[in-house]
Formats: sequence, C-alpha cells, structure tokens
Amino acid sequence: MSFELTYELIAILFVVAMVAGCIDAIAGGGGLLTIPALMWAGLPPTAALATNKLQACGGSFFASAYFVRKGMVKLGQMKLAIACAFIGSALGTISVQLIDASVLESVLPFLMLLIGGYFLFSKKISEEDKHQILTPTVFGFTAALGVGFYDGFFGPGTGSFFALAFVSLAGFGLAKATAHAKVLNFSTNIASLIFFALGGKVFWLLGGIMLIGQALGATLGSRMVMTKGSKIIKPLVVTMSIAMSVKLLSNQYDLFFWL
Repeated sequence: MSFELTYELIAILFVVAMVAGCIDAIAGGGGLLTIPALMWAGLPPTAALATNKLQACGGSFFASAYFVRKGMVKLGQMKLAIACAFIGSALGTISVQLIDASVLESVLPFLMLLIGGYFLFSKKISEEDKHQILTPTVFGFTAALGVGFYDGFFGPGTGSFFALAFVSLAGFGLAKATAHAKVLNFSTNIASLIFFALGGKVFWLLGGIMLIGQALGATLGSRMVMTKGSKIIKPLVVTMSIAMSVKLLSNQYDLFFWL
C-alpha cells in the first residue's frame, strides 16, 4: 500500500473521523463517512475496510469506556454477550472470504429502512426499560452472536442492529440500549481488526491518526447520549438508517453517481 500522505489529507481524514465518531456513538453509521473518505484518499477497498476497523475501534472503545464509567453499562453482566459478539464477528470475517455476500447486500437497504421505521413509529421506544423478552444468556447466543457475525461478514449499520436488539429483545430504554450496543460493537470491531491485521490489510499510520479523531468524536457523542437521550438518538438513528439505505442502493444500481 503506497499513496501520498500529505498534511492536508491527514487533517481532512482526522476531521471526518471525529464527525463519524460522534455519529457512531449516538446512532451508528459512521462508516458511511470514513470508508468513502479512505477510498477517496487512495486506499484500495479491502485496505479501506481494514483501516476503517482500526479507527472505529478508537471510537467504540472511548464511547464504551465513557458509558461504563458513568454506570450505564455493567461489564460483569455483559461477559457472555461480549464473548458471543466477538466470536460471531470472527466467524463472519472468515466467512466473507469464502461466501458471496451479494445476496445480503441486496437485502440490507430494506432492512435498514425497517430499522428506521421501527425507531420512528414504535411506541415501545422510550427512556424507560420495558418487558424483557430474552434472558441475558439467550440474548448472547442469539442476538449478540448473530449481529456479531453480520458485522464481520458485512458491517454497515451494526450499531443500529445492536441497539434494536437491546430495545426489542432485552427491554432496554433507548439511551441504555445505545450504551450497551457500543460495548458489543467494540468487541466486534476488535475481532474483525485482528483478522484484517493477520492478512496485512491495515494501514496503521493513517488508521491510528483517524483513531484519535474517532476517540474525540465518540467522547462528545456519548456525552450527548447521556444528556439528550431519545431526543437526539431517535432522529439520528432514523436519519442514518435512511442514509445507509440510499448509499447501499446507489452502490447496487448506480442511482446517484455522486455517492
């Protein structure tokens, strides 16, 4: 991998990562900004995905650490879900190298629209915890493992899928679901990063610089989750779900040549 890493390029990607980190901490979908930015900078697609996982680890780690420090997340109660998410992501990263992902790619835009619609119209979503459908053990072996596999296999919207699972299956309030989703997302990011690194696909210098920007943005975004709650999470989740759907559809059908 070789391209010209100028100060101007570093500054642009740092700012992009910071904005993406803020968005990711609140609603997920920051990869909509960072992956195209990395490809614009000159990285080949696989290297862009791998380097994106490195910088995403920074955002998800600092957001998770903030939520844990503030008492929104108790890691002792999440050990199984974290392990299942990690294993699922590792399996997904291995599988994507063996299986054609085109079917999932064609279905995903409509799944993202459904997520946006759920967050927009569901009366179950609030700051209060609701009835729990799955026990933590069952949640770990189903939702955490499944979404973890998806993140390693494909990736876009993972934070939204985790948040949806915590709201609809674990009965969490929206802010609490967002906090727990970020912890599992950090686990899946680490798993994918390990396998990308083993393949020599990560551009460490650029990814490290963007990681710092992600950390700053994630810290800001996680503070907004704590203070604003569903007032900011719901509209941003809906917006990012629609944006991801449009982006994925445009990639498939060349609907918008500028995307």
